[in-house]
Amino acid sequence: MAHRHRERHVTERMGWLRAAVLGANDGIVSTASLVMGVAAAHGSPSSILVAGTAGLVAGAMSMAAGEYVSVHSQADSENADLAREKNELETDVEGEHKELAAIYVGRGLEPTLARQVAEQLMAHNALDAHMRDELGITEALKARPIQAAAASAVSFAAGAALPLLVVALAPGSGLLWWVFSTSLVFLAVLGGIAARTGGANVRVGATRISFWGALAMAITTAVGMLFGAAA
Repeated sequence: MAHRHRERHVTERMGWLRAAVLGANDGIVSTASLVMGVAAAHGSPSSILVAGTAGLVAGAMSMAAGEYVSVHSQADSENADLAREKNELETDVEGEHKELAAIYVGRGLEPTLARQVAEQLMAHNALDAHMRDELGITEALKARPIQAAAASAVSFAAGAALPLLVVALAPGSGLLWWVFSTSLVFLAVLGGIAARTGGANVRVGATRISFWGALAMAITTAVGMLFGAAA
């Protein structure tokens, strides 16, 4: 009995992976920066927690809404292209056949073979053939607004909860350094996991996300200190 060979490619995970990594990264960086800024401005422990919690809720909702609108715009464009292609297939089959064959010729097939391939693929599923080879829309990379919005919201909330947990448990005297150091660890782990999942270099991914996170937290802390000194 023949076994079906099933390959798993990282592109199949890119839709939700991008939204999840972006959401978790923003959750850690924005919440850690927020609580560090409030702490640097001599905020009380309760005000730091309230600010961080508000940032978690607002950020998760903002990420979900922004991701949904953005990806839905992509989906609308894809649907418009598919509707246009469907109409062209109904009104000019021969022209669409030549167009598909020309694409295969451009990829290296002989003209005769290209025409045969185009003919067979269009006989099987003409719209799918043009969707994939002319428009570049594949099932793995197709826009999924709800999936992207949910992944962004959940991952942002999960990321934001980490520095908030540190705020709740860390001693008040060293709060800034506790939040800063643990957030860098969280970011490095996130960057490494994302890089490994996506098939990229783990060290580069961890270093890149940690550097920009550290910069954001440092700038926000400096602003907080400036306002705290002026108060």
